[in-house]
Amino acid sequence: MAYYNGRKEAPPEVETKVWSCTNDDCAGWMRENFTFESEPSCPLCQSEMIKDTKTLPQIN
Repeated sequence: MAYYNGRKEAPPEVETKVWSCTNDDCAGWMRENFTFESEPSCPLCQSEMIKDTKTLPQIN
């Protein structure tokens, strides 16, 4: 008899383009393909953001 413990396989992680907040006191970031502006401001502190990359779970 097999038991199901509710664990699911984690999605694969990929290098993802993101916008990162330039304010050292803020940890804000967002995926590049989730922005509506060409140069967004941080939604948490309204500071400038720069392009960066992060290793994140893949979204289909």
